[in-house]
Amino acid sequence: MDIRPSRAIASLPGYPFAEMDEAVRDLRRRGVRVLDFGVGDPTDPTPSRVREELKAASDRFAASGYPAYEGAEFFREAVAAWFERRFGVALDPATEVCATIGAKEAVFHFPLTLIDPGDVVLCPSPGYPPYNRGTLFAGGRPYYVPLTPDNGFLPRLDVIPEDVLRRARLVWVNYPNSPTGRVAPDDFWPDLLRFAERWNLVVASDEAYSEVWFDRPPRSALEFGREGVLVFQSLSKRSAMTGYRVGFVAGDARLVALFRKLKTNVDSGTPTFVQAAAAAALSDEDHVAVMREAYRRKRDLLVAALRAIGCRVDPPEATLYVWPRVPEGMTGVEFARRLLAPEVAVACTPGAALGEPLADGTHPGEHHVRFALVPAIEDVEEAARRMRTVS
Repeated sequence: MDIRPSRAIASLPGYPFAEMDEAVRDLRRRGVRVLDFGVGDPTDPTPSRVREELKAASDRFAASGYPAYEGAEFFREAVAAWFERRFGVALDPATEVCATIGAKEAVFHFPLTLIDPGDVVLCPSPGYPPYNRGTLFAGGRPYYVPLTPDNGFLPRLDVIPEDVLRRARLVWVNYPNSPTGRVAPDDFWPDLLRFAERWNLVVASDEAYSEVWFDRPPRSALEFGREGVLVFQSLSKRSAMTGYRVGFVAGDARLVALFRKLKTNVDSGTPTFVQAAAAAALSDEDHVAVMREAYRRKRDLLVAALRAIGCRVDPPEATLYVWPRVPEGMTGVEFARRLLAPEVAVACTPGAALGEPLADGTHPGEHHVRFALVPAIEDVEEAARRMRTVS
């Protein structure tokens, strides 16, 4: 039998972390203890208050049936209340909020609401793979906008060719930024919204790392405008809830309505008892402050170790990632492989695995690697010791 994949599936590259994951598994099969900074999956337990609410809610909603696609009313109200406290933005929970099964499914599926075959989507590179994967699946064409140190890891919108902009429908932005750890300055947002209005672009603002910051709270795109703006949020990083798969989109009611229409046709709602746990998480800021301080300690240890072995790195302003430029004379892939030598056994992600090459064939992440600050503090200390032996 000849099994032929669809053009949509065939067009998708493999998920970029697979090669490093296999190398890590091989070391572990050989009995090597690997300190894994590869994938941004927090290892700290979900806060006890959230877990207790999950247990209680599983009884309260024991016979609740299928969850509402758009999310339970109480969850959408909790999102709106948190958004107003955090950003000073009033949202209508009935029309401007929709629950999601984490952020990834929302990011991947959203282009299906706007993109016809041949339409262009502006994607940052380096960046989160589902930006371009979702574009390709929708039949669109990603155009990669470089994020480089010389521009503060902000997109140079003014140099995008006009023929690209005339075909573009959507622009992805992600601040605080993964993987660079940069926070967008306040003047970035009005400039972006004016640019989007000029070219009739929807702004998709991935703000999943907005609560992992070190010096100043980042702003939301919705503080600067709502028309044509949709924000993507998640409880995964804020409250160590990656396994719960719960988040939300919020913003322009027309975009939320399109997303809800799509959602009713492609998946189901987030379990109601999980939404109850998420609402409890949103009502508590104490555990978030503790989490931020833990990430700060890990960041400082890792940055010092990387500098000691010849990397150029500025401490990230936010997110749980460190984005060093590797020592001169090697690529990020070569550096990551060197760190996977059995006597070091520290895993990180090559920058070339994040985002895609530009039109000229270069990749902004080629000489970088990404470390996710997810191991326990004791393991970060051990990784820093091991890395200092690298020559």
